Amino acid sequence: MDRLDNTVRPYAWGSTTAIPTLLGTEPTGEPQAEMWMGAHPGAPSRTGRGTLAEVVDANPEKELGAASVARFGPRLPFLLKLLAAGAPLSLQVHPDLAQARAGYEDEERRGVPLDAPHRNYKDANHKPELICALTEFDGLCGFRAPADTADLLDGLGVASLKPYVDLLRAHPEDAALREVLTAILTADPEEMSRTVTETAAACDCLSGAYRPYADIAHHYPGDPGVLAAMLLNHVRLQPGEALYLGAGIPHAYLNGLGVEIMANSDNVLRCGLTPKHVDVPELLRIVRFEAGDPGILRPEASPDGEEVYDTPIDEFRLSRYVLPEGSGAHDLTLPTPQILLCTAGTVRAGEHELAPGRSVFVPAHEKAEVSGNGTLFRATVRV
Repeated sequence: MDRLDNTVRPYAWGSTTAIPTLLGTEPTGEPQAEMWMGAHPGAPSRTGRGTLAEVVDANPEKELGAASVARFGPRLPFLLKLLAAGAPLSLQVHPDLAQARAGYEDEERRGVPLDAPHRNYKDANHKPELICALTEFDGLCGFRAPADTADLLDGLGVASLKPYVDLLRAHPEDAALREVLTAILTADPEEMSRTVTETAAACDCLSGAYRPYADIAHHYPGDPGVLAAMLLNHVRLQPGEALYLGAGIPHAYLNGLGVEIMANSDNVLRCGLTPKHVDVPELLRIVRFEAGDPGILRPEASPDGEEVYDTPIDEFRLSRYVLPEGSGAHDLTLPTPQILLCTAGTVRAGEHELAPGRSVFVPAHEKAEVSGNGTLFRATVRV
């Protein structure tokens, strides 16, 4: 197996302390948002044999296993991350596989450069993802019941919100959600900025359910995404709990440290809370206008001590081992590729001793024996 040397991405929303604290390093004073573990061309992990992308490209069947190559092609199908949010990320959705392929082919046919700021589809893949909290973790996930959002907005006493309140109390619910989001994103920018400013001031005066949105408004003053965010469920994960974000589900991460895993894709449609391009017509085509419970995931334990976060897709499978002192060795050998990440204590993986934030890549079929006293996340695929 290969010890991984991983890149930390300094996105502006990143925490300045969470990843350094986990790694036991000194903060630099700059945001450290994501540490990438995988073979993504944007920041592939480094090994003693070259980058992980180079290692996989040199012999895909040996590194990934024949079944993974047959199912997903000659590439590592997932990207594993440590994600540390110190401020809200952009409000966004991801396309399903058919939408991604069609969108990518359309933009290629029209000659839209891959690095164009208005490009929506950077590849032909979908981007389902899972976030598992290592600390308390705040996020937004899926639409709240429209009637509940109407009550939330009505409670602010802001006159310019009344048209949205009335729409949210109309039926059917999916049409109400579509009309309100469309109205928010297509409103006159100056009028919307005034409405958001009034809404933020009202939220500041209240507590409870309003506090997350007051904080969002402080980070993004005047942004219509503040009102769009108020349509969504606020979720606070406790350590070990997770959220699965499927295609078309609007979401945003607000604050906290977690382990994130996703299919290897960069396809994002943004709804707001960002200076980046917002393609309203395409966004409205991708969003699933369905209200419901965000569905907090808790791991399902197996007899061998593996705790699995069950998701409905195959490009990744995330699980966790909490290894008590003196528990002996666990054989994690699989016919699929794995990345093993330590997040607490000390774990020995083969010849490598892993402290928190350290990881290894295990090629398919390679012996993977772990022991120690700590917490280990295991990322692989289903075939």
